[in-house]
Amino acid sequence: MISLSNVFKAYDIRGIVPDELNADQFRAIGMAVARYTGAPTLLVARDMRDSGVELARAFADGARSEGARVIDLGLASTDLLYFAAGRLDAPGAMFTASHNPARYNGLKLCRSGARPIGRDTGLAEIQATTESLLDEWGADGPPDLDQGSLAPIEDRSVLDAYAEHVRSFVDVSVLRPLRVVADTANGMGGLVVPKVFEGLPFEVEILFPELDGSFPNHPADPIQPENLVALKQAVLAGGADIGLAFDGDADRVFLVDETARPVSGSLTTALVASSMLDKHPGATVLYNCICSRVVPEVIAEKGGVGVRTKVGHSFIKEVMAETGAIFGGEHSGHYYFRDNYRADSGIIAAMVVLELLSMTGRPLSELLAPFERYADSGEINTVVDDPALAVELMAAEVEGAGGALGVADRLDGLTVDRGDWWYNLRPSNTEPLLRLNVEAPDDASCAQRVKEVQADIERLLAG
Repeated sequence: MISLSNVFKAYDIRGIVPDELNADQFRAIGMAVARYTGAPTLLVARDMRDSGVELARAFADGARSEGARVIDLGLASTDLLYFAAGRLDAPGAMFTASHNPARYNGLKLCRSGARPIGRDTGLAEIQATTESLLDEWGADGPPDLDQGSLAPIEDRSVLDAYAEHVRSFVDVSVLRPLRVVADTANGMGGLVVPKVFEGLPFEVEILFPELDGSFPNHPADPIQPENLVALKQAVLAGGADIGLAFDGDADRVFLVDETARPVSGSLTTALVASSMLDKHPGATVLYNCICSRVVPEVIAEKGGVGVRTKVGHSFIKEVMAETGAIFGGEHSGHYYFRDNYRADSGIIAAMVVLELLSMTGRPLSELLAPFERYADSGEINTVVDDPALAVELMAAEVEGAGGALGVADRLDGLTVDRGDWWYNLRPSNTEPLLRLNVEAPDDASCAQRVKEVQADIERLLAG
């Protein structure tokens, strides 16, 4: 039996084209998605990677061969695809490898209403069906298709409707002239950001707006500080009020303040949560288990109800549905909104912050100052042979110490509360990596605690 375990991840499908993923596989995946959803219509969209054209068409042909009508949205950001799945009430398939290098491509899936599809919510079944089809076809590949017998395909754009939807999250009448620099990194932000800002009173400079899946300027991964260099320079050179850094499929955003200082995803979550709770008093707000302590503190201070979740969009969207949460944030730059079909959108989060800057007349650094209470390590990734074993060894030691090594919980990996500092240790869902996050009262103590935890891990793994 053919196995696709290397490319079917926890939340999506991702791999190198054509070595790990090819058109034949995506035709089978299209058939499998059509069978799994049973929907009469499927939405298909793609980012700017050259391989997306062939792969998306193969997927569409597979879905159409199962009788599903396909609406091709063309070039789109992932959050635009989610919007379309909500507005049109149809399952969606987004061809993207997000921030990965040019040789990668992949697929993010959702059900109608933008409900997530992850390993525990349909992706495992889709993988099994895909593997069965590929095995059935064998080395000869899929049978020829009679295009005339396939269900119809329709080209449609929802970009204008999405831009209007994004603007609906703020009071556009209060927006004032602000200088904004957006680094779209040759990704899909180059399509979406200009359309959203069209007609608004902002002076916008867009860096690297050309859609180019080879990423000629820098990788489309804004969580890495080295990819913010051009944005920081442009913010200072132009006296901008804010910088926005988008990833390749433009569903994530990271902020840079007017002094060119990067803003963590946790601080952005706290800031947006504060604004959302001003508009929706007493609402529930979600945050994942590696967000700073400042996030639940701010939620409580604003009278909201904070709910801590696992890392990952499928978990957060599920809890949003269960709790009716108005907003959810992740340290990784994903921000979820109930009124966006519970889907994540970097550009909506950016609009909320721009509204705050407009209403207060204060610089971003001042708005963030009350939230800068702790120092964090950022996510430290280490290649180990067995990340899950490392977590279990550390958990056994902490739990066996009777509280002397902190209070542990296993919501997602291992989180250990050591009083004035804490850490989370978890295996990557997609790579052979051990992920460590540490937060402490200040930079010096944070650096020291990182060394201590890493030394413990090395000792335990050494046996």
